[in-house]
Amino acid sequence: MIAHLINTDVGNRGVLGVYLDYRRANPNFLHNSARMFLDNYARILIVTGFPIPPDMIPETDGPPGALALAKAVEALGGKAEVLTYSEAGRALKRFGVELAEKPDLSGYSLVIAVETPGRAADGRYYSMSGLEMRREAFDWAVLKARELGIPTIGIGDGGNEAGMGKIRELVERYVPHGERIASVVETDGLVLSAVSNWGAYGLIAEASIEVGRNLLADWDEEKAVNAMVDAGLIDGVSKKLAPTVDGISLGVHTRMVELLKEITGYFIKRS
Repeated sequence: MIAHLINTDVGNRGVLGVYLDYRRANPNFLHNSARMFLDNYARILIVTGFPIPPDMIPETDGPPGALALAKAVEALGGKAEVLTYSEAGRALKRFGVELAEKPDLSGYSLVIAVETPGRAADGRYYSMSGLEMRREAFDWAVLKARELGIPTIGIGDGGNEAGMGKIRELVERYVPHGERIASVVETDGLVLSAVSNWGAYGLIAEASIEVGRNLLADWDEEKAVNAMVDAGLIDGVSKKLAPTVDGISLGVHTRMVELLKEITGYFIKRS
């Protein structure tokens, strides 16, 4: 149910076909990623931030999800650090998040990439509209972690993010500009969602059910998104400085979170 919910294609971005085919072949993808998260939360590196052409300003999708994951890790007794762009970093520091500037990957137990540009087949990075992203990319952290045998989870919504290399053929089949933008960077676990923030929240919700504790209970979507906008992040679809994510109003996002909280609480009470 949670996997279906976070893949509600409110923005009509063409990712529903990707999700349905991926779900048929991997019906337990969200559960498996949640177990990987719970088995390896001792010290997690969370990578996030997608600069939007032409101005290369990071978008509001990604950093809120990374923040929610960091807070969930802390609640479980683990340690989380975030590798991101300076604009997002300013916002995250307000919430007490520890930033990783030059991380030594060998010291982490898990790497999670949330809405992180993943290189395409030509070695470049693209937005969903097919424009080239020209700013430092952090998918190297995923590649290095895999080289070291460290578990990795990717969270994405369009096919151009680190992790989506796991289903590159589906991205090329269903997503506009898919052959150009599809990432070739794979992760061990892959969480698909209609909005990457929702993917992070869904992962936390699934993990909450596993541990019998609602790790989303105190999450404030409005506060998180507004903090990102105050730091200069923009909506990745409208490219405007506004408290929206992927062209979707804040009200929709807050209601999605509240629904996830209620569903999570319901399943915890039943167990």
